[in-house]
Amino acid sequence: MTKRMIKVYSDYKSPYAYLAKDLVYDIERETGAEIDWLPYTLDIPAYLGSAKLDTGGGVAEESRNAHQWRRVKYSYMDCRREANRRGLTIRGTQKIWDSSLANIGMLYAKERGVFRGYHDRVFERFWKRELDIESAAVLTALLVECGADASDFAAYADGEGRALLTKVQIEAEAAGVFGVTSFLFEDGDLYWGREHIPHIIEKLRAG
Repeated sequence: MTKRMIKVYSDYKSPYAYLAKDLVYDIERETGAEIDWLPYTLDIPAYLGSAKLDTGGGVAEESRNAHQWRRVKYSYMDCRREANRRGLTIRGTQKIWDSSLANIGMLYAKERGVFRGYHDRVFERFWKRELDIESAAVLTALLVECGADASDFAAYADGEGRALLTKVQIEAEAAGVFGVTSFLFEDGDLYWGREHIPHIIEKLRAG
């Protein structure tokens, strides 16, 4: 039987993507499918507005309406509920992060054979507020910790990696991807959200 392949789009600044990560690992283990992890950098201000908190947790800057605030607050409540059930930590972010550099790191980690270690560490530490995903120096150190040489990561991020991230994003959107976690089959069948995982497993097993 031909081994099935599925593209999985993720973004480190999405708590929902963090909660889906281990479930995707389970898909791979249970079905034998090949998972091609790819970055999709969310443009959160485009649909949820933007906000930045001060050190005391108050709102220092914002461009969100009341409806957007309710959606954001519910999302974090929903994610914390699931995280607590699974022994994970999700602390609300104090600003809307640009995750593109960390997402380039995902591509770099895949090429250097250290993807799993990088993927796990970035998610866990970012959501504990222990990792600056906008710092090339911080991400370089993390890649080294995972076993990569990483001496060329800054140059990769400015050149080849940035171009590849853009290419991946354009191809994802052409296929209909608009959020994370998204699952794209080779036949173009697209699923968004971890609630579809049972259907994804069923389709993979059906061959």
